[in-house]
Amino acid sequence: MILCCGEALIDMVPVQSESGQAFLPLPGGAIFNTAIALGRLDVPTQFFSGVSQDLFGAQLAGALEGAGVGTDTLVRSDCPTTLAFVALQDGQAHYTFYDENSAGRMLGADDAPDIGPDISALYFGGISLCADPAASVYADLALRAAGHAIVMIDPNIRPGFIQDEPAYRQRLNDMMAVADIVKVSDEDLDWIIEGDADHATKAQHLQALGAGVVIVTKGGDGACAYLRGGNCVSVSVPSVVVVDTVGAGDTFNAGFLAHLHDCGVLDKTALKTIAAATVEHALGFAAKVAAVTVTRQGANPPYRSEIS
Repeated sequence: MILCCGEALIDMVPVQSESGQAFLPLPGGAIFNTAIALGRLDVPTQFFSGVSQDLFGAQLAGALEGAGVGTDTLVRSDCPTTLAFVALQDGQAHYTFYDENSAGRMLGADDAPDIGPDISALYFGGISLCADPAASVYADLALRAAGHAIVMIDPNIRPGFIQDEPAYRQRLNDMMAVADIVKVSDEDLDWIIEGDADHATKAQHLQALGAGVVIVTKGGDGACAYLRGGNCVSVSVPSVVVVDTVGAGDTFNAGFLAHLHDCGVLDKTALKTIAAATVEHALGFAAKVAAVTVTRQGANPPYRSEIS
């Protein structure tokens, strides 16, 4: 079982109506998108987040259940749902967030679930790591679980959302120090480690902090993974007609975890000795899954039956 821990929100996606531009409310959030993608790929998945009891919260819970994602660890509250208004420029998504006192942000330490032996991996990241109190809840959960379950983190950094940059950087460093898998975009990596060093050097720096496998995605230029011992594997991305990139990275993460699950290596011991070829195949599957998502509007990951 994979436990996805982080934000669930509503993406307000621009659409044209008879009276002009309008916004269509669609379930979203980086961690939510990954959970949905894992569910559609038939991987046993649970979701931990604060979710409102308002109409948007009901929409989010319904989408999780529709994808086969477990909702036993949802923390329901009367706080509002986070809204993210989306602006698309040349197919790239830019966001304006409304998140003050939201159900997701206002998680408390007592809301964190117990991590039993049925949980093989935990996945963290996104804007849920930016602001307390929820950010500290997720960080503490990662540190607590890292001794016996795989931890994967994708910061998916949104600089405009960060309120306390020193605290955020320290939180990321603490979590990456216990992470078995760290996935960053090339832009994320350059934000985390400033300077002119190449991405291979910066990835090795993350490994020196404690990270095991470090994955760097480069948009249309593919992705590579740096393994302990100096091995590096890379894949290109399938050639497709891109509609937009909303949810592409989140779906990529789901594809990578799904392949490790399929191969039976989603546990602490197996991952320490994972073969480079297995990681390469996982990257390839992740790229294939993400390639389907970018051909569709919004975060709409494929089902297992759609992957050839």
